[in-house]
Amino acid sequence: MERSMEDVYALLRRLGIGANYKGFFPTADAVWLCVQSEDNLTLVTKRLYPEIARKYKTSWGAVERNIRTVAEVVWERNPVLLSKLAGFSLAQRPSATQFLDILTASLLRGSS
Repeated sequence: MERSMEDVYALLRRLGIGANYKGFFPTADAVWLCVQSEDNLTLVTKRLYPEIARKYKTSWGAVERNIRTVAEVVWERNPVLLSKLAGFSLAQRPSATQFLDILTASLLRGSS
């Protein structure tokens, strides 16, 4: 199944995150880049965050913080759906990288 950026947006909105969150578009871009190449999940601080930071003219630390904040909000609002997407019960909020991995895997297997 071919995925698009619209699928990423729809998934974030389903999780309770709208475009009104500062981290919405950087998170969507990160997930999209990981869907295109899962190698990005192993190089988040060396490649993924810096690439997104350049696009938004900010630091990679700000990108990571925005994604972490989105993960926190999703964890507070919809932990059941997040666990379902992960495929297992989450005992605690996932890190920013784990969050990206869950969303990426969900989109790739078509279970979003």
